This record gives sequence, structure tokens and C-alpha cells, in this order.
Amino acid sequence: MSVLHLLGTAGEGGAETYFLDLVAALAGDGVEQVAAIRTNANREAALARVGVPSGVFRFGGPIDILTKPKLKNFAQKHDVKLALAWMNRAARHTPSGPWARVGRLGGYYNLKYYKGFDHLVANTEDIADWVVSQGWPAGKVRHIPNLAATPPDVAPADRATLNTPRDVPLLLAMGRLHESKAHDVSLAALAKIPEAHLWIAGVGGLEAKLRAMADALGVGDRVRFLGWRTDPSALYRAADICVFPSRYEPLGNVVIQSWAHELPVVAAASQGPSALIRDDQDGLLIPIDDPEALAAAVNRLLGDPMLRARLAQHGAARVEAEFSAAAVVAQWRELFADFGGE
Repeated sequence: MSVLHLLGTAGEGGAETYFLDLVAALAGDGVEQVAAIRTNANREAALARVGVPSGVFRFGGPIDILTKPKLKNFAQKHDVKLALAWMNRAARHTPSGPWARVGRLGGYYNLKYYKGFDHLVANTEDIADWVVSQGWPAGKVRHIPNLAATPPDVAPADRATLNTPRDVPLLLAMGRLHESKAHDVSLAALAKIPEAHLWIAGVGGLEAKLRAMADALGVGDRVRFLGWRTDPSALYRAADICVFPSRYEPLGNVVIQSWAHELPVVAAASQGPSALIRDDQDGLLIPIDDPEALAAAVNRLLGDPMLRARLAQHGAARVEAEFSAAAVVAQWRELFADFGGE
């Protein structure tokens, strides 16, 4: 089966990163794929590395009437059997044709963009249930979780190159510099975690505000703003604990990636992480917007190596059973088979 992936966003974020992870995993399993994306040199190069042909399209706003027919020609040229739309912008431009149209949902999206689609895939069970509650037929939606990609040949990031002492506790925070990600909570907690350093990997409009907050709290010399990184595995492998205090998080891919890298994780009990984490078994959950609780949980982990090891071990077992590339690709294979694939 030839699968066409459509991704209409130009920037970088969690969905865009996972897009590449899934395409690579499917390619590794022999699935024939092509991709339609907006101009992005990093994504074009990443797709080329895994042998997936790509085309660049505008994916413009409501007055863009040219992208859809161009995509239809692209799909016909590559004998596409299934078109997979990643998020609303791509769905709006996904052409109809002799192929199935499937939407991949990583949040509670406006379903008007998926009118006429054959199927929807939600990356959490809660999103799948919500889709049905909006009137979508239950037989035309399923849950397929995100996979955790862990390249085996990636070394830990060199702390020295990021001006971080080798022997200090290192906390890692991943995610856009946005209010929903609650990096301000991590900074406030850091003030109560002696000697620890914090890496924040992400970009967004709050960087200046967060830098000022770190200085005001007296922890500016222990925080490194890393910007957008293309080496997340190296960061996970360099850190001692992942902190993930998001106020709003439908899934929490950072939790799954932490597990895959055997990194203990402390997360706020927002929707996604609270559904994923079994508190005190494979991670620690804290209340939303509670820097004191985050600091207490991190200090508890730093003081208890056996607890850190236990959480990491149980998290890795969860990935092997539920979120490994093999487990997730098998579910996508089942979907493709339902629409005439192998």
C-alpha cells in the first residue's frame, strides 16, 4: 500500500517531530510512503534519509484554491491508496479520490475539517471517545498511541558544551515556550532544588519572560535555554530526571519518550500524563500549578537512587508492551489492511 502523509505546518513542534518518527518507523517496516509538506529543510532532509519521497506544497489559508488539485495530481502520480492528514490544515487540503482519507488527531480538533473522511485515528483513548461524543460513528475511529523512538547510536549530550557541570543533578524540560507547558513552574521549583541545573528545550514567545523570571528567582545561572533541538535522544540520555508540569496536555509524548530512554519523569496530573502514568510505579504525578510539589518530588527522586531505577525500569517495560515501534506499527498495519493494504 502506498500511503500519502500530509503535513501542512511549517514550524517545529511535538506533532512535527512525531510525524518524522512514525514515517521512519513505517519505512523501516517496509511500508511504501510519500509525503506532502510545507517548505522545511530539516523535514525534507529527514524524509530523504529514510527514503521517503516528498513534495512541497503551499497549504495556504481559505483562499488557497490551488494546493488541493496539486495534491490530487501528486497522489495520482504515486498511486496512493490512503491519504493520512496530520492536523486541520492538512485535512482541509486533502483531496478526495480513489484512496481512503484518514485523519490523525493529536488533540481535540474541530471535526469540520474531516467531513467526508473515511476514518479518524486518535492518539489517546480519551480523544477517541470525545470524537464519538461529537457524533462521529464509533466504527470509524480508533485509538493508536504514539510510539517512542530511541536511536541506539546516540550518545548523551555533552554537558560541557552547554556550560553545565558534570557532577550536578540535571533536570530536563521539553516543550514549546508556551503557557500550557508551565516552564514557569519548573523555574519556581528549581529555586527549591539545591545545586540542580535545568535544561529547557523548546522555542516560543515566552523566552524573554522566562529568562527574566529565572534571574528574578536567582536561578538564572542554573538554567540553559536550548532552543529547538534536533537531538532529543541526546538530551534525554544526558539528564537525570525529566520534569513535565504541563497545565494542558492531551497525551504527553514527553512521558513516553522519557520511559523509552529509562529516564525518571515527574509530571503534572493534566489529562494526558495522568492517563499514562501509574503514580509511584512508572512516574510521579503532582498537582497542576504546584512548584512546591514538583520540587518535593524531584528532591525525593534525587535522594532515592533505588526509586529512580524502579521508575525507569517500569517505564521501559511500558514502552516495550505498548509504545514500541513494533507494537505501534502493527496497529497502523491493521488500519492499512482495513483499507485494502497488505
